[in-house]
Amino acid sequence: MQIDDKLLTKLEKLSALKVSEEKRKELEQQLGQIVDFVQKLDELKLDGIEAITSTTTGGTPFREDESCKSSVIEIISKHAPKSQEGFFIVPKIIE
Repeated sequence: MQIDDKLLTKLEKLSALKVSEEKRKELEQQLGQIVDFVQKLDELKLDGIEAITSTTTGGTPFREDESCKSSVIEIISKHAPKSQEGFFIVPKIIE
Protein backbone atom coordinates (compact mmCIF):
# COMPACT_ATOMS: atom_id res chain seq x y z
CA MET A 1 0.00 0.00 0.00
CA GLN A 2 1.33 3.37 -0.97
CA ILE A 3 1.05 6.15 1.62
CA ASP A 4 0.55 9.40 -0.24
CA ASP A 5 0.35 13.02 0.89
CA LYS A 6 -3.46 12.93 1.03
CA LEU A 7 -3.48 9.90 3.35
CA LEU A 8 -0.72 11.37 5.52
CA THR A 9 -2.74 14.58 5.89
CA LYS A 10 -5.73 12.52 6.98
CA LEU A 11 -3.57 10.62 9.50
CA GLU A 12 -2.26 13.93 10.84
CA LYS A 13 -5.80 15.13 11.42
CA LEU A 14 -6.91 11.89 13.10
CA SER A 15 -3.86 11.78 15.38
CA ALA A 16 -3.81 15.52 16.14
CA LEU A 17 -0.14 15.62 15.11
CA LYS A 18 1.67 17.91 12.70
CA VAL A 19 4.46 16.55 10.50
CA SER A 20 6.98 19.09 9.21
CA GLU A 21 7.40 19.42 5.45
CA GLU A 22 10.97 18.11 5.49
CA LYS A 23 9.89 14.90 7.29
CA ARG A 24 6.79 14.12 5.19
CA LYS A 25 8.48 12.07 2.44
CA GLU A 26 10.51 10.06 4.94
CA LEU A 27 7.43 9.36 7.06
CA GLU A 28 5.37 8.36 4.01
CA GLN A 29 8.08 5.84 3.09
CA GLN A 30 8.34 4.44 6.63
CA LEU A 31 4.56 4.10 7.02
CA GLY A 32 4.42 2.36 3.64
CA GLN A 33 7.04 -0.16 4.80
CA ILE A 34 5.07 -0.83 7.99
CA VAL A 35 1.84 -1.41 6.07
CA ASP A 36 3.63 -3.72 3.60
CA PHE A 37 5.01 -5.75 6.52
CA VAL A 38 1.55 -6.10 8.08
CA GLN A 39 0.13 -7.20 4.72
CA LYS A 40 2.81 -9.93 4.55
CA LEU A 41 1.73 -11.10 8.00
CA ASP A 42 -1.85 -11.35 6.74
CA GLU A 43 -0.67 -13.89 4.14
CA LEU A 44 0.29 -16.42 6.83
CA LYS A 45 -1.95 -19.46 7.13
CA LEU A 46 -2.89 -19.54 10.81
CA ASP A 47 -6.06 -21.62 10.64
CA GLY A 48 -6.26 -24.06 13.53
CA ILE A 49 -3.49 -22.39 15.53
CA GLU A 50 -4.51 -21.23 18.97
CA ALA A 51 -3.41 -17.77 20.08
CA ILE A 52 -0.75 -17.84 22.79
CA THR A 53 -1.04 -15.32 25.59
CA SER A 54 1.71 -16.70 27.83
CA THR A 55 4.98 -18.57 27.41
CA THR A 56 4.35 -20.70 30.47
CA THR A 57 1.80 -23.47 30.22
CA GLY A 58 -0.51 -24.05 33.12
CA GLY A 59 -0.14 -20.62 34.64
CA THR A 60 2.47 -19.19 36.94
CA PRO A 61 4.00 -21.64 39.39
CA PHE A 62 3.50 -20.55 42.97
CA ARG A 63 5.93 -21.01 45.82
CA GLU A 64 5.43 -20.77 49.53
CA ASP A 65 5.86 -17.26 50.89
CA GLU A 66 8.33 -17.93 53.65
CA SER A 67 10.46 -15.36 55.41
CA CYS A 68 14.07 -16.21 56.01
CA LYS A 69 16.76 -14.62 58.12
CA SER A 70 19.39 -12.75 56.13
CA SER A 71 22.63 -11.18 57.28
CA VAL A 72 22.61 -8.53 54.55
CA ILE A 73 21.66 -5.73 56.94
CA GLU A 74 24.53 -6.57 59.28
CA ILE A 75 27.04 -6.75 56.41
CA ILE A 76 25.96 -3.40 54.97
CA SER A 77 25.82 -1.75 58.39
CA LYS A 78 29.48 -2.69 58.98
CA HIS A 79 30.48 -0.49 56.02
CA ALA A 80 28.32 2.49 57.01
CA PRO A 81 30.02 5.35 58.86
CA LYS A 82 27.25 5.31 61.48
CA SER A 83 24.40 2.86 61.96
CA GLN A 84 22.09 1.75 64.74
CA GLU A 85 19.69 -1.23 64.84
CA GLY A 86 19.92 -1.78 61.08
CA PHE A 87 19.38 1.88 60.14
CA PHE A 88 21.86 4.41 58.78
CA ILE A 89 22.49 7.47 60.90
CA VAL A 90 22.92 10.61 58.81
CA PRO A 91 23.48 14.24 59.77
CA LYS A 92 20.41 16.38 60.23
CA ILE A 93 19.96 18.72 57.24
CA ILE A 94 16.60 20.37 58.02
CA GLU A 95 16.09 22.51 61.09
